Amino acid sequence: MPTKILSVDDENDLELLLTQYFRRKIRKGEYEFDFAHNGLEALTMLLKKKDYDIILSDINMPEMDGLTLLTKINEMQNPALKCIMVSAYGDMGNIRQAMNNGAFDFATKPIDLDDLSVTIEKAIEQITYIKKMQMEHNELEGIKGDLAVAREIQQAILPRIFPPFPENAEVLDIAASMNAAKDVGGDFYDFFRIDDDHIGFVIADVSGKGVPASIFMAVSRTLIRATGIRGVSASECMTYSNGLLAQESANSMFVTVFYGIYNIKTGEVRYTNAGHNPPYLMKTDGNIIQLPLSKNLVVGVMDDFEFTEETLTLEPGDTLLLYTDGVTEAFNSHEEDFGEKRLEEALSKLTQKSCQEIVDGVKSDVSAFVGETEQSDDITLLALKRV
Repeated sequence: MPTKILSVDDENDLELLLTQYFRRKIRKGEYEFDFAHNGLEALTMLLKKKDYDIILSDINMPEMDGLTLLTKINEMQNPALKCIMVSAYGDMGNIRQAMNNGAFDFATKPIDLDDLSVTIEKAIEQITYIKKMQMEHNELEGIKGDLAVAREIQQAILPRIFPPFPENAEVLDIAASMNAAKDVGGDFYDFFRIDDDHIGFVIADVSGKGVPASIFMAVSRTLIRATGIRGVSASECMTYSNGLLAQESANSMFVTVFYGIYNIKTGEVRYTNAGHNPPYLMKTDGNIIQLPLSKNLVVGVMDDFEFTEETLTLEPGDTLLLYTDGVTEAFNSHEEDFGEKRLEEALSKLTQKSCQEIVDGVKSDVSAFVGETEQSDDITLLALKRV
């Protein structure tokens, strides 16, 4: 694209000088000149043709002088449009005023065309840089908009209506929350009905952050739900899901998963912990018991790994609290992490509370601990209570 230059001068011989001096660049399509004879005419042309790059304007002109034209150009708020002002050598007061008002550079009459050529080239360098920055800014704004939509979609696929199973509210309480560290996150939680007596529930943490993690999160969540809802065991669900995810995993991504199947009538939980943080069992007597560490691999690393499962039973009033490492690895301004000890202390005060109160209480304690420190990882919690 040629650099488009509007020359504004009431002296007609300048048009001939410029077209003759820059004739090679004009023929090559590098420069394109238009000419106006006063500021008012130039302003009319600017309003009709908005893609000028450089205004080469005399200061002293009839009808509208160059300083007034410069003021009007500034009102257009186009940082990529550069003004080079021209005036007599002795008119330094007006030249100085033009520079103070935002002119890019100036030239004095009689115009040294070699020097003007250098000034134009210098202006073109800045214009090119500004246009590049504007393009990158527009691209970033577009990405920001896309991320906002992606965040809404990601939040929409997570269960957000509580209680999720109102027909079982007298015997089952569930609440969950996911707060992404970035626009979109890699954590997720889910729960779904398998049959009249069984509820599947899951919490997971994808390696990495941002858009790649969010895509892998959506794929993992869909696959685990579609497999679990068929009624297979927890270990079978993880083995099957792992086989597919390991084959499709890009950039060595993986996901830690805790998947459990809860029997509404008996309180039994059959679960598989695939490399995830061991949940806490909150007893009605105030005891906080951490479940054993996982003996399984994370999901998505080895496609032929056979996952195992464990069993526990929730007594009436017991709660199972699942969380991702964004909770325990939340840091304050002194670079101290929230840690398991503080989490256990928080849970010990919440054993008699509802699941929603437990989730909100832990989030509140974490928030108070980190203060103004920026969140570094997704924070996700899921609580399941046998009422």
